[in-house]
Amino acid sequence: MIQRWFSRLGLILFALAAQTALVLAHPHVWVTMHTELQLGQNGEVVAFRHKWTFDQFYTSFAIEGMDTNGDGVYSEEELKPLAQTNVEALKEFEYFTYAFVGKTRVALKDPTSDYRLEHKDDMLTLSFTLPLEKPVPREHLKDFNFSIYDPGMYVSLTFAKDDPVNLAAPAGVKPPLCRPHVGDRAVGQEKKLSQLGENIDPASNIGSQFAERVTVRCDHQ
Repeated sequence: MIQRWFSRLGLILFALAAQTALVLAHPHVWVTMHTELQLGQNGEVVAFRHKWTFDQFYTSFAIEGMDTNGDGVYSEEELKPLAQTNVEALKEFEYFTYAFVGKTRVALKDPTSDYRLEHKDDMLTLSFTLPLEKPVPREHLKDFNFSIYDPGMYVSLTFAKDDPVNLAAPAGVKPPLCRPHVGDRAVGQEKKLSQLGENIDPASNIGSQFAERVTVRCDHQ
C-alpha cells in the first residue's frame, strides 16, 4: 500500500537501495511541515493548509524528467502533474492527517483544487488545503488536537522549528485568543526510528508513536 504511493511519486526503493544504507530501516523520506489552521467567519476551524517540504534526496528522484522545456527550471506548471499525483495518492492514507475534538475523530474532505508544488533550493514543497467535513466551533478549540504522520513510517513528518502551526482568520474576523502548541517527540525516538525493520504493516499504526501532537491552548475570552 505505502509502496504504491512511492512508485506513483517516482521514488523507486530499489534505486534507494543502491545509493543509501538506510534501505533496511525506516523512514525513507523526510518532510518538514508548516500547517495553517484556517478559521471561518465565527472563528471556527474549517480547514488545514499544509505546506510540506521534502528532503533533497527524495526531491532529486521525484523531479527527474519533469523539466519538459529543458530550461533548467522546474516551474509550477511542469510540476502540476506530480502535485496531482501526490494529492491523489495521499487520499489512500487519509492525507496523513488525524484530527480530533477530545477523543472524537474529525472527518476530512478531499483537498481543494489549489494544491501546488514548488521547487526551490533543491527541495520540493507541496502545499494543499484540506477542509474539515464539519467545522470545529470556536468554543471547542481548546479540545481540538491533531497529528500528522505516516502509519507505516516510510515518511518521517516533522514540524518546522520556526512558526510550525498558526491560526489564520479571514479579513475582518478577530481570531480567538488561542495558540497551537506542538508537542515534542519522546526522548530517544530518533534512535528507535533507525532500528525499525523494513516490513512494517501500516495497519499497526506505528507512526503514531513518533508523531508530534498539536494541541490548542486558549486564554479566557
